[in-house]
Amino acid sequence: MAKTQSSILDPRILGPAVGGAFKKLDPRLQIKNPVMFVLEVVAALTTVLLIRDAVTGGPNLGFSFQIVLWLWFTLLFANFAEATAEGRGKAQAESLRRTRTETQAKVLTGAGAAIGGPRQLFEMRPGAGLKVGDIVLVEAGDIIPSDGEVVEGVASVNEAAITGESAPVIRESGGDRSAVTGGTQVLSDWIRVRITAAAGSTFIDRMISLVEGAERKKTPNEIALNILLAGLTIIFVFAVASIPAFAAYAGGSISMIVLVALFVTLIPTTIGALLSAIGIAGMDRLVRFNVLAMSGRAVEAAGDVDTLLLDKTGTITLGNRQATEFRPVRGVTEAELADAAQMASLADETPEGRSIVVLAKEKYQIRARDMADMGATFVPFTAQSRMSGVDVGTSSIRKGAVDSILKYVQSEPVSEARGGAALATKPDFAVNASSEIREISDAIAKAGGTPLAVAKDGRLMGVIYLKDIVKGGIKERFGELRRMGIRTVMITGDNPMTAAAIAAEAGVDDFLAQATPEDKLGLIRSEQAKGKLVAMCGDGTNDAPALAQADVGVAMNTGTVAAREAGNMVDLDSDPTKLIEIVEIGKQLLMTRGALTTFSIANDVAKYFAIIPAMFLAFYPQLGALNVMHLASPQSAILSAIIFNALVIIALIPLALRGVKFRAIGAGALLSRNLLIYGLGGIVVPFIGIKAIDLLVSTLHLA
Repeated sequence: MAKTQSSILDPRILGPAVGGAFKKLDPRLQIKNPVMFVLEVVAALTTVLLIRDAVTGGPNLGFSFQIVLWLWFTLLFANFAEATAEGRGKAQAESLRRTRTETQAKVLTGAGAAIGGPRQLFEMRPGAGLKVGDIVLVEAGDIIPSDGEVVEGVASVNEAAITGESAPVIRESGGDRSAVTGGTQVLSDWIRVRITAAAGSTFIDRMISLVEGAERKKTPNEIALNILLAGLTIIFVFAVASIPAFAAYAGGSISMIVLVALFVTLIPTTIGALLSAIGIAGMDRLVRFNVLAMSGRAVEAAGDVDTLLLDKTGTITLGNRQATEFRPVRGVTEAELADAAQMASLADETPEGRSIVVLAKEKYQIRARDMADMGATFVPFTAQSRMSGVDVGTSSIRKGAVDSILKYVQSEPVSEARGGAALATKPDFAVNASSEIREISDAIAKAGGTPLAVAKDGRLMGVIYLKDIVKGGIKERFGELRRMGIRTVMITGDNPMTAAAIAAEAGVDDFLAQATPEDKLGLIRSEQAKGKLVAMCGDGTNDAPALAQADVGVAMNTGTVAAREAGNMVDLDSDPTKLIEIVEIGKQLLMTRGALTTFSIANDVAKYFAIIPAMFLAFYPQLGALNVMHLASPQSAILSAIIFNALVIIALIPLALRGVKFRAIGAGALLSRNLLIYGLGGIVVPFIGIKAIDLLVSTLHLA
């Protein structure tokens, strides 16, 4: 579930971000961003020089004051961008922190901690003080105090505080639905929970750290870009430092404040100011999409994924097979088969059972009947029998796996209710019907469906065609991924025939049938050996090795602790299809960084045309030809360039936080688009902006 992003004009974000911008002036924080650290150093230096000139009565104090003021504004605007990106998750973090600190736990003691022990033996303890291995009792209305596993009981749990979804989920001991998260609430019944996370390392603790940006580490690409920006800054330091010597040679001089203005416009301040905000906003977009990334590296890796592994059930298909057709054997009509199938499914609450009842009603107008009025007895499904059904008086109806129904029919006497004389040759009929049933079921399996056989009173009636329904629009989504150069592989436990049929209908590039944990791990390693980056999702303990091996491993929040610990992302909504959106968010992060880097470099070109002629016009009148913007005066040109340099950061904050709109296009097309929009735009916009500011500055006589 994607959440609406808060506006940067929201007072809950804007107020703290303004304060945060000043707090980030701390040099110990600024040094993490080389460009902004250098800017702070030169801003401090020019401030000292301004104070000296004010004391000694130096010239152009008003002009110098404005330059110094806008240098500090540039630095504050850069800090504001980062503080705004961090602040967008502060409210959620604060809510989670209150949940963590205020929760009281019922820690079971003595015999109460044993499975089946008395639940009354517990002591109250703060949730923050729990230790790994503690057994806690959580009853209806209680908040689960920390991450853990259900060791006894079954309960309905509201996970809205974590996932944002209001629909409750079932948590029970054993299986893949045993993991519970601190901060969620038990709505009904009770469970015993074994604590699996120590204080400070729980899911909520990690989420708080993420949304506050406190532990966000720079990714390799971000580090490389920082090194490039630092290198450019050092080059321009030496370039500007050599200018006074040239000015002296030409018989003039340049003030230190003007040199600083030139330096600030030369260095890539725009992307340097926004780089951190882009990275934080990328992780924040995942959080607002209810995905917790353990590191920025995982988000960035998602943008570079080459191979996407997806489970069939729940990802490519709806997850619940639906009845789509009744196929009777010879001598039985479709309506008779539908009637028997519906009778056997009236008390079947599974999605498959309900779909059979609905199909019989819609296709043959067979209305559901009240089993109590009929005196019917429902026979539930068991793993041993692999079938279910209903007994009504002397009549019996069964539906289930083909082999199980065939064995049932062979051992069940034919009822006289269907005309014993006509079925006196049961052995011959059974052989023929069994052969026909197998032919029908084989055809269904080859088409990618699941066959369910139906028998009534010892006679085979036919087969129900259950089909995995491929999600609407999924084929188009895979087409988009293909255009992006991403190969999709469907993983399923189905037989190869069924897998091939579903893969063809869904439009995936390849499939892995009858997949075991070893098969998944082998496939990931094979792809990585070819230099590919691989993403996959999973929820069970058997998925843990593959999740740990994958470059982007998305674990479901409803999955086991082993799966959640193995992955580098956790989907709080437990929606496997979200893996596609995660890849898109990762690519959006890379596209945003690339677009704004392109704009920043192009943006500097226009500023050179404004400030360089203004600085050297007195020494080299020929440079007046470069004043293509016809700026009013050298002082006005310098001040306008500095003001624009600061304001463009504020103007680009929304784009840095929102991200460049994602489009499924190749790398070549993306580069061309960036150069056209952000490259050309980065040159044109400063010409317009600096000229407009120059008109305002000259009109107000600010320079």
